[in-house]
Amino acid sequence: MTIGSHLEEFYGLPAVDFPEEAEGPEGPAALPAADEAAWRVAIPSWDAKEEWPAAFARFLATVDTTRVRALIVGSWGESYENRPTAVISAILDARERLPALRAVFLGDIVMEEAEISWIYQGRVSDLLEGFPELEEFGVRGGTELEFAPVRHERLRKLVVETGGMPAEAVRGVGASEFPALTHLELWLGTPEYGGNSEVTDLMPILAGERLPALKHLALCNSEMQDAVCAAVASAPVVARLETLDLSMGVLTDDGASALLTGQPLTHLTSLDLSYNFLSEALRTRLRETLEPAGVELDLDADGAEEDEDGDGDVWRFVAVGE
Repeated sequence: MTIGSHLEEFYGLPAVDFPEEAEGPEGPAALPAADEAAWRVAIPSWDAKEEWPAAFARFLATVDTTRVRALIVGSWGESYENRPTAVISAILDARERLPALRAVFLGDIVMEEAEISWIYQGRVSDLLEGFPELEEFGVRGGTELEFAPVRHERLRKLVVETGGMPAEAVRGVGASEFPALTHLELWLGTPEYGGNSEVTDLMPILAGERLPALKHLALCNSEMQDAVCAAVASAPVVARLETLDLSMGVLTDDGASALLTGQPLTHLTSLDLSYNFLSEALRTRLRETLEPAGVELDLDADGAEEDEDGDGDVWRFVAVGE
């Protein structure tokens, strides 16, 4: 599985590309109202005619930024070689011109521009510290990703998409205090692409003490998905969740059995276990246990396939790696 298309909407708003420098008229009359779009500012991944901060400066000069509610950062050029340090600095420098900004997505970059594991990131938590009114924050790319512990009073949704999320970044999220957060989604990835976290790194999240409002938890795309499920089976945070997403990882009968023998999950409205390596017998047990209680189950294997080498070793992979 790869990410082949850009965001079409963000923060409940349609994504709109701010025109490149060489494109047609870009005055206010040619663009939608500032507060009716999630604005994507990007430059080509190669042969760009300007740097990202210059494109952003044109955006600031063209759009009524006092009304902008959502900002999407697309490619900042050679993102497979360069961290978005200048991008983050440019946004922070403009904070007084963006008083209505409530949502930021950093790294809306697709396969043709850079594979997810190639995307260099930076200290993304600086944006949370700089914009205390943000309600939604998304990040794509895990190479050199940094997430320092923060306390943020307003954030409601946090999504981190990676092919490998560094353990220190996972611990940073876990050590953060998000009293208003209702939706947390982490793509943990694989060690081959920098995802070196362990289940112990997830324990502060699973305890839920710093996430009192959490209703949706997604711990996805992990090579250690069985161990994640075993930890979730007894995690205090689960009792107050409405939806749980453990999809996209190397989930086998061991992990699913741990879920079934752990705390009850019948209070959930939905449980997503799609992209899995489950036997039909385990699928049947899950359906018989949870569907009568009204839990919406997603057990679609979604193309997950095992590879067996000449020595009889079985290889399984996460949905989004490279």
